[in-house]
Amino acid sequence: MFERFRSFLENLAGNGTEKIAPDDPRIAVMALCIQVMEADGEILDSERRKVRSMIKEYYHLDDAAIAALIKAGETAESQAIDFFRFTSDIKRHFSEEQRVDLVGMLWEIVYSDGKRSEMEDHVIWRIADLLGVSGRDRVLKRQEAAAKLDVAEEPAQQEE
Repeated sequence: MFERFRSFLENLAGNGTEKIAPDDPRIAVMALCIQVMEADGEILDSERRKVRSMIKEYYHLDDAAIAALIKAGETAESQAIDFFRFTSDIKRHFSEEQRVDLVGMLWEIVYSDGKRSEMEDHVIWRIADLLGVSGRDRVLKRQEAAAKLDVAEEPAQQEE
């Protein structure tokens, strides 16, 4: 009860959580990040921290805005049946270079726990394909992420 009252007062004062428009492409980015975190069947704190810090830095968000974006992304991701909803939105708003960079960010999420799984490979392969990112760029971004995070790149599966 007290929490609801405090929330009500914060909203009156303009200090409540940020509102994110339903068509904001950042929601699609966050939802894809969440789907990559979930790909191997477990979401680790290291993955959560990585997503939070990357998205916060990339979009220059404060704590309230990143919390609102995470919540919006979780809601969108839980309602999604596939990647297409998110990748089509991203393709409309992002340049080719931004889409390639996004794939690199997704690889950093994968490697934030020190390893990659076959399911993570598959999820990123599918997302990259839907984003129009070439197999070459996808592999290069994977290698860059592994080197950046100083992770040994052990093959999870054969490359397509």
